[in-house]
Amino acid sequence: MSKFRKLFKYLPILSTSFLISCQNDSINKSNPGEPIFNSFTYEGKDQIYIDNPLIDGHFYSPILQGCYPDPSITKKGNDYYIVNSSFSMFPGVPIFHSTDLVNWKQLGHVLDRESQLKVYTAGISEGIYAPVIRYNPNNDTFYMITTQFASGIGNMVVKTKDPKQGNWSDPIKLDFHGIDPSLFFDDDGKAYVIHNDAPDPGKELYTGHRVIKIWNYDVDKDQIIAGTDKIIVDGGVDITKKPIWIEAPHIYKRNNKYYLMCAEGGTADDHSEVIFVSDNPRGPYKPAPQNPIMTQRHLDKNRPNPVEWAGHADIVEGPDGGLYSVFLAIRPNAKKRVNTGRETFMLPVDWSGEFPVFKGGLEQFKPYIPMPNAVVNKMNTEGFFPNGNFIFTDKFQSKKFDHRWVALRGPRESFSEFNENGVVIKPYDVSIKEKKPTSALLYRQQHNNFTATVEIDYIPNFNKDFAGITCLQSENFNYIFGITKSGEENYLILARTEKGETKIIASQKLEKLTPLKLRVSADGDDYAFSYALANEEFLNLGDPVSGDILSTNVAGGFTGALIGLYATKNNDINL
Repeated sequence: MSKFRKLFKYLPILSTSFLISCQNDSINKSNPGEPIFNSFTYEGKDQIYIDNPLIDGHFYSPILQGCYPDPSITKKGNDYYIVNSSFSMFPGVPIFHSTDLVNWKQLGHVLDRESQLKVYTAGISEGIYAPVIRYNPNNDTFYMITTQFASGIGNMVVKTKDPKQGNWSDPIKLDFHGIDPSLFFDDDGKAYVIHNDAPDPGKELYTGHRVIKIWNYDVDKDQIIAGTDKIIVDGGVDITKKPIWIEAPHIYKRNNKYYLMCAEGGTADDHSEVIFVSDNPRGPYKPAPQNPIMTQRHLDKNRPNPVEWAGHADIVEGPDGGLYSVFLAIRPNAKKRVNTGRETFMLPVDWSGEFPVFKGGLEQFKPYIPMPNAVVNKMNTEGFFPNGNFIFTDKFQSKKFDHRWVALRGPRESFSEFNENGVVIKPYDVSIKEKKPTSALLYRQQHNNFTATVEIDYIPNFNKDFAGITCLQSENFNYIFGITKSGEENYLILARTEKGETKIIASQKLEKLTPLKLRVSADGDDYAFSYALANEEFLNLGDPVSGDILSTNVAGGFTGALIGLYATKNNDINL
């Protein structure tokens, strides 16, 4: 779709639209140079949901669309909680609650204070990795354990008595190396930490050779017990085959045996889930005769509607007594690029035999799965987190942020405030390309085909002023589209940053600041940016561009693409 006429055909269905009202009589004159965003609407329209409407007794998977990777789940009574990785997003570690595993509401974030999350100079794919949430019935306490790659923190744990109330503690730094820590609380009151680590010095056999270690954990002191570390898996299921990246370990107890479930193969094309068994939580562990127990890596890469990279799983008992697993996977676009990031999926699990069987875990995933018995699907209603195709609208009238809005490396409240017209962004002297807190409110891209609309009042004061939108994969890979100043003239610009180098794709002088609409359209890998004056038709600003730099395939890292309401006083693009 390289021509406007062909693109315009699809704009009603597939677009991200940004409305900019820049009339002189409605500009934020009391705060010149500070944009007011009046409303935002995001609409996802993926074809797979159009072709596969829900049937009775089923719900969509993924249950959390967009960049919600590395899910972990726990329960207390009838309450279920999920957490996800958040990297350098602030606040960090989104937490969701459900009473039935189908209908979820976001409670907020586990790490919502600067004393907990110190990612001020972290790259977008640094920060918080692979959080695990666990409930300890022995002391009626919830724990979230994770690795914070920032400020020298490393592995850490926070805790609370009630996730619904929040109030998670400040981080307790844990004295061990490696990543992907998890906790296991045994019936006898003993506790253990398991995690991914490097082999002992001098014993690394190949690139990607990792081990799983276990430590005894002192619940009273919230610290591992020195000298109790032990390698319980070396390499993976079969070290003679040189398995890579054994990680994301969890221990479950069932029928007086201990089961260690891990991801293996790396978090991309060869990702899988494997399992081991032992009579003792500290091992020795023996792999199941049939591993992996879940993967999509063996399936035809050219199959329709593929789901790939499946792994990093966790298991919980459902409200009907059955078992269910949450795990990460991706839904690539038609060019096999990953713009929506790693998402949270779910499958039922049959553990009637010695080892768990993920129902459909080795087959091509379907877009929906059976619900637990007696559950009513309230999808996209009553404030539950939406999935499938949906519309999200925020008019910024509640005077607090919807939990879906995040910033990078620092609090949203540090650069924004609410007034009667919406949310005002007070621009930092920092561009989106810097590893510093940035003045951008970010929303996860949740569909390959989507529309979003924002209303903004703005006039730039100086040549380095900019306000509009960003389509962001990282500080080194992004698009910006909005209004800036050159000399005494105002311009609309579209710029592409790849590997940190920025190039202007197109620009348009604005003769007068009449009502202006901005739109970015996403049709899989094709992103097109267009504008319209008053009630006129949309015109492209430049040709459609590739979404390649918004994919992890090109940009690397671990996040999905973000759509940002962005302003800066340090725009470095010279017209």
